[in-house]
Amino acid sequence: ELMTGYTMLRNGGVGNGGQPWVLRWSSRIRLTWLSFTLFIILVFFPLIAHYYLTTIDDADDAGKRIFGPRTGNELCEVKHVQDLCRIRESVSEELLQLEAKRQELNSEIAKLNLKIEACKKSIENAKQDLLQLKNVISQTEHSYKELMAQNQPKLSLPIRLLPDKDDATFPLPKSNRHCRLHNCFDYSRCPLTSGFPVYVYNSDDYPFGSSLDPLIKQAFEATVRTNVYVTENANIACVYIVLVGEMQEPVMPKPTELEQQLHSLPYWRTDGHNHLIINLSRKSETQNFIYNISTGRAMIAQSTFYDVQYRPGFDIVISPLVHAMSEPNFLEIPPQVPVKRKYLFSFQGEKIESLRSSLQEVRSFEEEIEGNAPADYDDRIITTLKAVQDSKLDFVLVEFTCKNQPKVSLPTEWALCGERDDRLELLKLSTFALIITPGDTHLVISAGCAMRLFEALEVGAIPVVLGEQVQLPYNDVIRWNEAALIIPKPRITEVHFLLRSISDNDLLAMRRQGRFLWETYFSTSDNVFSTVLAIIRTRIQIPAAPIREETAVEIPHRSGKAAGTDPNMADNGDLDLGPVETEPPYASPKYLRNFTLTAMDIYRNWNSAPGPFHLFPYTPFDPVLPSEAKFLGSGTGFRPIGGGAGGSGKEFQAALGGNVPREQFTVVMLTYEREEVLMNSLERLNGLPYLNKVVVVWNSPKLPSEDLLWPDIGVPIMVVRTEKNSLNNRFLPWDEIETEAILSIDDDAHLRHDEIMFGFRVWREARDRIVGFPGRYHAWDIPHQSWLYNSNYSCELSMVLTGAAFFHKYYAYLYSYVMPQAIRDMVDEYINCEDIAMNFLVSHLTRKPPIKVTSRWTFRCPGCPQALSHDDSHFHERHKCINFFVKVYGYMPLLYTQFRVDSVLFKTRLPHDKTKCFKFI
Repeated sequence: ELMTGYTMLRNGGVGNGGQPWVLRWSSRIRLTWLSFTLFIILVFFPLIAHYYLTTIDDADDAGKRIFGPRTGNELCEVKHVQDLCRIRESVSEELLQLEAKRQELNSEIAKLNLKIEACKKSIENAKQDLLQLKNVISQTEHSYKELMAQNQPKLSLPIRLLPDKDDATFPLPKSNRHCRLHNCFDYSRCPLTSGFPVYVYNSDDYPFGSSLDPLIKQAFEATVRTNVYVTENANIACVYIVLVGEMQEPVMPKPTELEQQLHSLPYWRTDGHNHLIINLSRKSETQNFIYNISTGRAMIAQSTFYDVQYRPGFDIVISPLVHAMSEPNFLEIPPQVPVKRKYLFSFQGEKIESLRSSLQEVRSFEEEIEGNAPADYDDRIITTLKAVQDSKLDFVLVEFTCKNQPKVSLPTEWALCGERDDRLELLKLSTFALIITPGDTHLVISAGCAMRLFEALEVGAIPVVLGEQVQLPYNDVIRWNEAALIIPKPRITEVHFLLRSISDNDLLAMRRQGRFLWETYFSTSDNVFSTVLAIIRTRIQIPAAPIREETAVEIPHRSGKAAGTDPNMADNGDLDLGPVETEPPYASPKYLRNFTLTAMDIYRNWNSAPGPFHLFPYTPFDPVLPSEAKFLGSGTGFRPIGGGAGGSGKEFQAALGGNVPREQFTVVMLTYEREEVLMNSLERLNGLPYLNKVVVVWNSPKLPSEDLLWPDIGVPIMVVRTEKNSLNNRFLPWDEIETEAILSIDDDAHLRHDEIMFGFRVWREARDRIVGFPGRYHAWDIPHQSWLYNSNYSCELSMVLTGAAFFHKYYAYLYSYVMPQAIRDMVDEYINCEDIAMNFLVSHLTRKPPIKVTSRWTFRCPGCPQALSHDDSHFHERHKCINFFVKVYGYMPLLYTQFRVDSVLFKTRLPHDKTKCFKFI
């Protein structure tokens, strides 16, 4: 069959009826082979491939492995897998590093725990040591007090000059004229340590009180309520004061009635010792009714005295009380310049001989005078003055007859003409004001003469008193020759020559001193009463009470923030600026007035001593400053600390030098709701040498943020709360300021440590002046005829801004308590000009300009918020302030200077064997 088929195929499949069969067989063969082939491929080929692949993978050479299982690195040959692998490797490395760090931290924590335990033990030991040291210190202080008590003399009351009990038979001096302190004053009631208590009778409790002038009584009572010496305990009083005048004439009691009322006072003690009778006069016609009253051993203070009545060193001549219930209006007071005025001198008055006085009505004065009265020079005075007026060499105005009815006056006294305002207008045009004393030489002072003196001093007319026998107000304690000319009447012909020969500088000095006397002792009821008490207190040698200081109300705050290091502050190289204090703050030694030095200081203090006492004396009229003797440079009560042989010299950086080798300063920083700026400024003080403490004057009613963390700069930071927002708070004498040196600095001031230290060193050589950095000057505006404030850079200056300046704490007392209130009111009104006011004050007192150190003209920190000085109205307000201050002072006290202190070799390191000193230029 196969052969048959083969044959048929070879023959082409042609045969009888074979063609279709061949086709069918051929198709069957193809399907069979196709199925067989597929079977072989699907079954045997995978088996063979599997066997082959398995055989290859089992080879020893792993590198020849092709399709077997592969390692991780081999799988990463794919791109996206490689990225994932790299991430995995990085995370693995980081985990390993973190694990290593964790182990290190655990090790450090263990070590720190050990140190903490050691520190705790050290703290406990230190606490024990501190307690022991405190006990040692306490025992040492106790021993020191015991030694001081043993070596200190015991004070006891002076021997009484009068009996303990009232004794009506105790003899009085032969005459009241013979009364002096040694025989009419009981010192035993006034021990040195008593504080000078004064008891004032309430005039409403006695019949004569209803006769007093209401204005006088009201002003006197208001003054008494605020005086530091007044006490309500009469049993401890040193002096008893009773006000008896000025009395109103319609209801004035008779002299005998007033005498009985005085003798019935509860503490009169039969003779009135230690009593002071005050007879204030508000008008020139006040009568001397006390002349006819027996006052016993009581002292008298009034404006009119006869020589038989006045007891020098016992009685007091006082000034009239013109401004009873009002403060002087500085805007109405004429300026002290120009020196020469329209009239060389002026005088208006009328002499009335026929006037009857209370003295003549009751007792004949002539009967008590021995000898004849001296010649009356009034006619010669009239003739001479009229001749000067007629010569027309100078403009003078003299009138010896009043146009209107003259004021009532005493016999032989020149009565005042016109009203007070008219007289003042004439005096404003007069360089000198003539005051002719009464023709009766036994009338040593009268209310009319005192009124003329008051008005002349008030408007700046230099008084020319004709009559050397006169007793001017407070004449035993004031040098009147520095403010007035006292000329004997026989020299009337030489008065014109004398007045023309006085230089302008002397005229201005006398006018300025007269203005000071008027403001300090005459102008208000407070001044008059304080002056009277001060005279008595000084006579009996009792020290003044310490001046009050502003009590600092501290704002609680959290501290502990580590102060950062400002790169600008650290730019001192290797220069040693001084020791950073590691011991407790060192306060300036306070000067407490020594009782034994009171008497020797009387004359100096009362008579215009150089320095601050010359214009604003604190003693004896005001309480004593703690450090006044050192400030004045007198050396009284002060001895340099750490002294030794001088002349050896030290390197500039090694010691402060000077007479006070050990001294610190206090930073006073005013701020208002700028916490971030304030914190940065405080941090810049970190490490500042010679810094005692920082007093931050918080001038905002809003307290600091509770979460505010204050920096720890190594010294105490006292945050003081103020009663109101006032720039005057910058200069309050806070009790927390324990150093004489004050660095007043703004909260945005940016000063380097070396600049601050250099300023401190310069101030120590000029303690009475303002020493600072930014200089300013005043200029005269010719078109507007007024003063201008100028801040342009200049080689000349007259002010140093207190936003970065050193000054003595003494000036803080003067600024706050003595400087006219009108100036502080303007500072509050404009919220400006407090630095100008301080410069005016210091220049007015010292007659010296401030001292500028370094070439720095501005001191603001970069990037700080803008301050008040950037306001457009800032300079306009300062122009107004300067012109107003000039009106208050009466002249321009600021002085120009081109002097500036710069450091020479201050930051240059020199060999120690080459130089020992540094210089200033």
